[in-house]
Amino acid sequence: MDPVKSDLLNAWVVSESKIGTMSQCTGVANNFGGPVLQKPVVVKHGISKYFSPRLFSSREARPDVIISCGFRSESHVIKMKRAFKSRPFIVHLQRPRVSGYDLVFVSNHDWTNEFDELPQYERMVGVPHRLRAEEILLRRENARRRYSPHGRKIASVFVGGSNGAYVYDDRAISGIQDAVRTLADGDWQVLVSTSRRSDDETLRRLREMESPTVTVWDRCEPNPYIDYVAAADAFLITKDSVTMPCEALVTGRPVYSLDLSAVPGDRLVKFERFHRDLRETLKLTRSFEGRLEAYSYSPLNEAKRIARVIERRIGFQPGPLTGE
Repeated sequence: MDPVKSDLLNAWVVSESKIGTMSQCTGVANNFGGPVLQKPVVVKHGISKYFSPRLFSSREARPDVIISCGFRSESHVIKMKRAFKSRPFIVHLQRPRVSGYDLVFVSNHDWTNEFDELPQYERMVGVPHRLRAEEILLRRENARRRYSPHGRKIASVFVGGSNGAYVYDDRAISGIQDAVRTLADGDWQVLVSTSRRSDDETLRRLREMESPTVTVWDRCEPNPYIDYVAAADAFLITKDSVTMPCEALVTGRPVYSLDLSAVPGDRLVKFERFHRDLRETLKLTRSFEGRLEAYSYSPLNEAKRIARVIERRIGFQPGPLTGE
């Protein structure tokens, strides 16, 4: 396509409304510095699908870039490109099931040799996200004052849920409790946050550990996740998540992974490949063996890097990206 001549890129993001996939697209698009319009794909069944509002109109202002994630978005994005006479540059953030994308980013743990021969395919580490290092830095002082008024080091512990690769059985939950107890006994102020996938039993057993040195989000108050990220001097994150370690790695502070009960199968192989890449190849994370120690690495920001790759591909020459 011809180089884009504009001060800022106009981007659409197309995904299911699930926060996980939508945040990946939005995280990349926000780095263009221009307007970002979300186009959530709502799955409807039965007669209601015939009365759903249209996802887009060719009368709308044409976007420069469309970023999508998740298979339900793919056919919609191809229709958008055709409606706008193939002008938008379309990007997908996982291996698509359809052809026609101008650029595709596939996580290292999903990469296969066939992609090496496809010039429109690029690797990415984990997944992009919306957390921005400058926002975290702005929140850090207040977050630390709130959660560690006496100046103790803060360890943020992020817990997920069973996902087909790992299961939160009694052994796994006991292991998380042991880790939290070890940190609290070792002069750390511990902040624990569960995720949408965490079950009630996991939360119940973690809340049993609350004390002056252990704070567990109760899911009643507003989610303190970003402040937990901002306050942390180190992170301990269960292995069932790809997004949470990627978000923590934007801070440049130590990120440790905590083992769970494994479920043999292809899904486990992919997750273990992801963690091995972070730990052994990229030297970004470490396995938790009872202690959190300081170490150095270059912060990971795939959302910003992917935005730059897209800009180069379309011949866009902006000033410094937002957040630099």
